[in-house]
Amino acid sequence: MPRTQKQTKRWWRTRQDPFADVWPDIQKKLEAEPTKEAKSIFQELQICFPGRFSSGQLRSLQRRVADWRREIRVYACFKDWTLSLLQSKIDETEFQPYLSSELQGQGVALLLNCIRNRGIRSRNRAVAVLAHSKGVPVPIICKILKTERKTVCSYIQKFEEVGASKLIDFSRDIVKKADRKDYKEALFTILHEPPSLYGINRTCWKMADLKKVMDQKGFAISFANIRQIIRNAGYKFRKARKVLTSNDPEYHEKLQRITSILSNLKPDERFFSVDEFGPFSIKITGGRSLMPPGQCKKIPQYQKSKGSLILTAALELSTNQITHFYSPAKNTIEMIRLLDLLFKQCSGIRTLYFSWDAASWHASKKLYKHVNELNKDFTSGKSQGPRVELAPLPAGAQFLNVIESVFSGMARAVLHNSDYESVEACMAAIDAYFAERNENFIKNPRRAGKKIWRDELVAPVFQVCNNCKDPRWQR
Repeated sequence: MPRTQKQTKRWWRTRQDPFADVWPDIQKKLEAEPTKEAKSIFQELQICFPGRFSSGQLRSLQRRVADWRREIRVYACFKDWTLSLLQSKIDETEFQPYLSSELQGQGVALLLNCIRNRGIRSRNRAVAVLAHSKGVPVPIICKILKTERKTVCSYIQKFEEVGASKLIDFSRDIVKKADRKDYKEALFTILHEPPSLYGINRTCWKMADLKKVMDQKGFAISFANIRQIIRNAGYKFRKARKVLTSNDPEYHEKLQRITSILSNLKPDERFFSVDEFGPFSIKITGGRSLMPPGQCKKIPQYQKSKGSLILTAALELSTNQITHFYSPAKNTIEMIRLLDLLFKQCSGIRTLYFSWDAASWHASKKLYKHVNELNKDFTSGKSQGPRVELAPLPAGAQFLNVIESVFSGMARAVLHNSDYESVEACMAAIDAYFAERNENFIKNPRRAGKKIWRDELVAPVFQVCNNCKDPRWQR
């Protein structure tokens, strides 16, 4: 039975192409000599490959060469038009016969303006859509723009679905996971805890472990977003192993106790976050400053110190008030001095809670003995002062000490870019900073306004996911 024309086409498609491996060389010959006939090329092939090509295959080569030349002529025609489009030599009137429901006059004007004024990312999209509306085949558009067929088809499909304005709009409608508050809080809550609490036999976190635990908690996230969250917080991962993770086996118990105290804090109770800042030298310090073009602030590498300071302070969380003084050293005596000072200030209060990190002088026998004596006098009625309770932070959890955030803001406000003449001048600046801060929070308990204390790293409140200790201020 003779084959129909449609069957013949299908039959030819299933046959193996005899010129597949030699076609690149044939193309080079045709590009070098455009007028060269297919018959002469076929004779050369018979000489180079004796016995491989039969005379009946000449017609196949002639058809293929003719198709190639036709394609080259079409490509050259469309290439000149597309280059004119890229050079903004084509106006809106040329597209009038091709306007459709998707491609209206405003859309054409927007795409042409995009070609003239936008970058290559937007320009390629506009050219692909306008060329397709003109009738340029997709393979030729790909060849001119040097892009994949899948990419050009996606441009055309998106244009048909959302229109010209959305096609060249690269703004995100969805907030990235690295910028979402719930993901940040979940990651730092995990990062603060030792891996052993999650059944991981390690002393420090790995990226794979963090991702695994985040997935288990219902926060599916990529490695890139985990890195971005940590980097945005000002930490590098190698530093995060040292600063952000506590290895205290009683981490959850201590944290739960502090959280319970704060959630049930009564009006006649006060909770103090206590720590020391320093020692730091009084000398010229660096920092970000406004400079004219071509100039850079220089700081001597070797400086003679004008003295040093140690600041001992306590932050009351319910009223946001700072009590501070300057100490000659970090030891138990200074802690007892601070405790007595706050004890006198809070004479009408029922209970004082003290929270500090796990430094040795914060947990000395002498300090505990003094606390027991104060509480004994209160119980026996000899003293009208408040009862004192200690709520220490987990070991290695300085990042949860709320007063660290206040210290960071103070350092950026009055210590960075400073050159104080003496220790007394530096002390006066710190005193003025805390006095102004205290006065503001008495008048505005909700932290109104953008005063200089708004530069604190995080809000001075106790949260499990907080990083109160500024990694950019080493002391």
